[in-house]
Amino acid sequence: MRFIEGLNLELKRQVVDDIRKTVIAFANTDGGIVYVGIEDSGEIVGIENTDNEILKLSNMIRDSVKPDITLFTSYETGELENKKIIKIIVQRGTESPYYLIGKGLRPEGVFVRQGASTVPASESAIRKMIKETDGDSYEDMRSLNQEITFEAAQREFSSRKVPFGTAQYKTLKLVNADGIYTNLAYLLSDQCVHTVKAAVFEGTDKSVFKDRHEFNGSLLQQLNEVYEYISKYNRTRAEFAGLHRIDKRDYPEDALREALLNSLVHRDYSYSASTLISIFDDRIEFISVGGLVRGISADDIMLGVSITRNENLAHIFYRLTLIEAYGTGIPKILKSYQSFPLQPKFEISENAFKITLPNKNILQERGLLSEQEQAVIGLVENKTEVTRKDVEELLKVSQTMSGRILKKLVEQGALIPVGNSKNRKYMLK
Repeated sequence: MRFIEGLNLELKRQVVDDIRKTVIAFANTDGGIVYVGIEDSGEIVGIENTDNEILKLSNMIRDSVKPDITLFTSYETGELENKKIIKIIVQRGTESPYYLIGKGLRPEGVFVRQGASTVPASESAIRKMIKETDGDSYEDMRSLNQEITFEAAQREFSSRKVPFGTAQYKTLKLVNADGIYTNLAYLLSDQCVHTVKAAVFEGTDKSVFKDRHEFNGSLLQQLNEVYEYISKYNRTRAEFAGLHRIDKRDYPEDALREALLNSLVHRDYSYSASTLISIFDDRIEFISVGGLVRGISADDIMLGVSITRNENLAHIFYRLTLIEAYGTGIPKILKSYQSFPLQPKFEISENAFKITLPNKNILQERGLLSEQEQAVIGLVENKTEVTRKDVEELLKVSQTMSGRILKKLVEQGALIPVGNSKNRKYMLK
């Protein structure tokens, strides 16, 4: 019988560490057989103590290869030319890519078969194997980087008094059944390379930069740092209605928070493009990669219907009380602008989602709403409904003047009247 190395056959003179790479390559490709005790040339040299060598082989492969490959490997002994040999039979595994524990899911740890050679797999080949085995859900797939830490995540969980440790990793879906880190773990890790880029522009277009910053690391760290950054540009402006001072911020804090959370939770992390936040004098734009999840329409999200692309990430944000419930983000943004003539804008393409929040003080700056009108809107926001007498007391104006102000706000579409003229009240539209 003549032995020639090929796609499914490897010859080894003796038990050596390189056998692990060949076994991995066969399991990642189409299976194969390794004969131990035969030279590359096909010369049979034999093995002295086959039982000891099989024990050594099985321990070596079991302890150095992940996921567990033992179900797909078997060992036989035989004799050729009165010399003992070992036959390692490797089936194609169902949990590829298999890799060397010390090297991880990187080309130096993952091997495939090309002709008669065992070669490192390319990163694209590794990703393809992961996708074929783990499915299309990015957060459930095994992370290419297994050397990760969670210092920022640990601080965030600890500050919110939520347990976070190896005991919780499986519950949170940070590791799979084999204890391998998932992409969800990678997103929370200090080594996460997905970033948020924020830029501040002068005026209402992108002609002149005033400031820019890129945020990286754990998504939980990015969330805190980005919110702090955009809050610096959320100015507070004081208005006076008579003796009353009313402080109004450019952007409702609820709207900023929900828009930021939306851009992180619903982003498609299988793309490398950054989340983009652009701050102008009259608006803030949030752009995240990934259009709508299949099965949901733009009308659905406006109603609060939610199909989450990253369900496990959303669950973690929920446990940390960063989000109250699924599907509440967009309605919250709309509610924070319900009395305002300019409304948030939601734009959706096949691969991107954009939220634009208008500056609530811009109309006054442009002379479109007076200080008195802004003050009335603020009062309605606080009280839900107001009467003409409430406006008279707030602004210290006559009955006629309060009526004119309310009439103008109704004409602008900011308020709606409810009830007859004697008991009429005004509510947000």
